[in-house]
Amino acid sequence: MTQPELRFVNCLDSTGLHRMAYWEWAGPAPDAPVLVCAHGLSRQGRDFDALARALQHRYRVICPDVVGRGRSDWLRQPAGYQIPAYVADMVTLLARLDVEQVDWVGTSMGGLIGLGLASLPRPEGVASPIRRLVLNDVGPAIQYEALQRIGRYLGNAPQFASLAEGAGYLRSISEGFGPHTDEEWLALCEPLFREEDGPAGKTWKLRYDPAIAMPFGAVTPEIAAAGEAALWAAYDTLRCPTLLIRGAESDLLSAETARAMTQRGPGARLVELPGVGHAPTLIHADQVAIVRDFLGS
Repeated sequence: MTQPELRFVNCLDSTGLHRMAYWEWAGPAPDAPVLVCAHGLSRQGRDFDALARALQHRYRVICPDVVGRGRSDWLRQPAGYQIPAYVADMVTLLARLDVEQVDWVGTSMGGLIGLGLASLPRPEGVASPIRRLVLNDVGPAIQYEALQRIGRYLGNAPQFASLAEGAGYLRSISEGFGPHTDEEWLALCEPLFREEDGPAGKTWKLRYDPAIAMPFGAVTPEIAAAGEAALWAAYDTLRCPTLLIRGAESDLLSAETARAMTQRGPGARLVELPGVGHAPTLIHADQVAIVRDFLGS
């Protein structure tokens, strides 16, 4: 299968139901193990096409569009755009998939969702829902300055005259992704846009709810510090094998935090990628190999 199938699952929020979309890449057999790949803050599940194609010989690969992004519904109450709510949606997704354990690759926000899911309290003798965890350029301590940088553009709702213009805009705010050819960049960007007919002709808009930025407006250094303490407490409960990938130039995950993550909790295995910031896209062969080798080890 060279393209995934788009599916939907109904999830519960404080106002009722919303649909979460997910992209399913068929595995080698119906009972193949499941790999969930969860994207970053304003991205969507098609970010993982290259990784899914490389791993679908072993896995049934599931790439959700977190609510408010991609093909998923937008929330009626933007205050619901929070990690605990995303974790709850993933519990519903695992029930739909009828699996008790998955391997997890999470980029940035997707890594925090995986961390939250893996650290959920559970009855004696019940295994963690995550067997192996890959955290792509994220950890319990997130640089406050990076949050401010992201918040400056996240609430915008720009329109573009062409897909190429939109891709150029994303490139200008995504330097941390590292070097990509024009062809690679366009492939990463195309699923992020929807084409609409307007009074002045066709326009291209980003496939995410600008209101996902609203929780950022309430973040203060004090709130950020409290959130960091809670995330470290969750991280310290993990016992699943964990791989931490860090862009060596990342402004979101510091080198100090990454080193601490190798010494606390699950004792993550750390791989740093030179010449990359926040966050590695996991589309290049060397990055795919790092993930593949860890999941197969």
